Amino acid sequence: EPEERYRIAATAQSKMPVIRRVLERHPDEQKLVIGAYLDQLDELGVALDAPVIQGSTTNKERERLFQAFRTGEIKTLVVSKVANFSIDLPEAAVAVQVSGTFGSRQEEAQRLGRVLRPKADGRQAHFYTVVSRDTLDSEYAAHRQRFLAEQGYAYTIVDAADLAGPGEVNGPDWVDEPAD
Repeated sequence: EPEERYRIAATAQSKMPVIRRVLERHPDEQKLVIGAYLDQLDELGVALDAPVIQGSTTNKERERLFQAFRTGEIKTLVVSKVANFSIDLPEAAVAVQVSGTFGSRQEEAQRLGRVLRPKADGRQAHFYTVVSRDTLDSEYAAHRQRFLAEQGYAYTIVDAADLAGPGEVNGPDWVDEPAD
């Protein structure tokens, strides 16, 4: 039952305040929140007041939302694996990965590719992975991190407590952030 244990860790409610804090660090940037579990993504869409794009979203609606994101009308999009391939969103400067397909290195590389493209105005892109500590979620993240380090990406691990605002309790999560 590793799949179920991973799902429980990957969709932990304690990730929500961490996700919010990460997004707050980039108020003026175009942000993607990326995950694998549709119920989690639906909850995030409601909590963040952001549209959700998933497999059941019609092509017409996807294109409308992508276009609104490209023009800046929408600042945050919550997307499932449908965004891993075949979309071009160079405006995305921030991606927050909240869950993935176990330790899939290909998926991580695809998601990084969504944001780590040169920005026309020279802005820096940021890719975050929010991970539940001491779980399969963190084991799989370490596996992906090793692969990306081999590809030349640098990581900084930030404890959720370091992102917390006054009085916030963030739970046992940490954030994996590629360094500059």
